[in-house]
Amino acid sequence: MNKVILMGRLTKDPEITYSKSSNPVAIAKFTLAVPRRFKRDGEPDADFIMCTAFGKTADTIEKYVKKGAMISVCGHLQVRSWTDQNTNQTRWATDVLIEEFYFTGKGDGGAQNTQSSKNTVTKETMKAVVETISDDEDLPF
Repeated sequence: MNKVILMGRLTKDPEITYSKSSNPVAIAKFTLAVPRRFKRDGEPDADFIMCTAFGKTADTIEKYVKKGAMISVCGHLQVRSWTDQNTNQTRWATDVLIEEFYFTGKGDGGAQNTQSSKNTVTKETMKAVVETISDDEDLPF
């Protein structure tokens, strides 16, 4: 079973790109800072986890989620490997592919009071957005 559930804050605004297919699909990439449960001296207080969302989920994240917003994500891990052209060594990357997400903050970051946001988001709007996020049908794999 490959299932991941995380809650944390975005370290910066999501980066949005589009696939190069005949019917482009939105792709949102962002880093989620997830606090560690226990702290040790000299170690970071959080893990910084790369996340990727596709389709309508990516569109919703682009529109409503900004740096500092606390969200909860559910998805699965994907591990990639490639050979570094400079060193000829195998490199690895692990990402969480988002299947669904939830707004979990209380307005302490994100769209509702981020200075760069031009949208006023109400609780009713957020509820409607969350209800429209579909399951696996928008994922391109």
